[in-house]
Amino acid sequence: MQTTDVENYPGYSDGIMGPEMMEDFRKQAERMGADLRTGFVTKVEFSRDGGTHKVWVDDKKEIHAETVIISTGATAKWLGLESEIRLRDNGGGVSACAVCDGFFYRGREVAIVGGGDTAAEEALYLANLCPTVHMFVRRDVMRASKVMQQRVFNAENIKMYWNTEVNTVLGEDEIEAVRVINNKTQELTDIAVDGLFIAIGHKPNTDIFKDWLDMDSEGYLITQADSTKTNIAGVFVGGDAQDKIYRQAVTAAGTGCMAALDAERYISHKEFMAEEAAKLVN
Repeated sequence: MQTTDVENYPGYSDGIMGPEMMEDFRKQAERMGADLRTGFVTKVEFSRDGGTHKVWVDDKKEIHAETVIISTGATAKWLGLESEIRLRDNGGGVSACAVCDGFFYRGREVAIVGGGDTAAEEALYLANLCPTVHMFVRRDVMRASKVMQQRVFNAENIKMYWNTEVNTVLGEDEIEAVRVINNKTQELTDIAVDGLFIAIGHKPNTDIFKDWLDMDSEGYLITQADSTKTNIAGVFVGGDAQDKIYRQAVTAAGTGCMAALDAERYISHKEFMAEEAAKLVN
């Protein structure tokens, strides 16, 4: 819902706008009998003994369910600059996903912000498409693994800028340049680019589950091996709330399917066990 052009989702040969694709998903889900409701989940109370789970919507509507599938995703971290957010929101050349949007900038100069493994991977991806990738790192070292750093340093068309932060993004409707500042010398420099990619990490939207579900130090939900099961029976998770590696719409859809299958099997097993228990009583 918060992206513009989607070019890499199967079935859309000409690409599609993110909100349009979500509308297609909604119509298909309704055709299959799904009861779609709108609201913000503000509280959960999961049963730790396999009983009924409770979810509150907008602090007032209480919903009970045997299973819950969490697909709250993750939110990209941004620099917080007015110019960055404006150009991001109007499709003016600012993105948080090089794999998603990099193809639009084939043959053009781009810049990337970040110094971790994700930034290194995305810089290398862009280096295969673009003549020059300007990489801004706010410290004098990268946080990426030694292997990833070496790959970046070996790429002839990745230009490194150490101790460098983005001061503002220049351009009204489309990005024209990036004004950066050296945080040691305070020197300002304008660098002409056609695209800016922010790769400073993501935050999973999982705070509401912290008292209930196991998660790692970054807040990504932890699932059991080869499944979408969480530490609470009947609660499953798919998509970027759990996946911090791939973060693609198609992989999220795949794990959503897995979660649906796990939930269906969980309910079927409960019903079977209840029937068997009833036979023993009779």
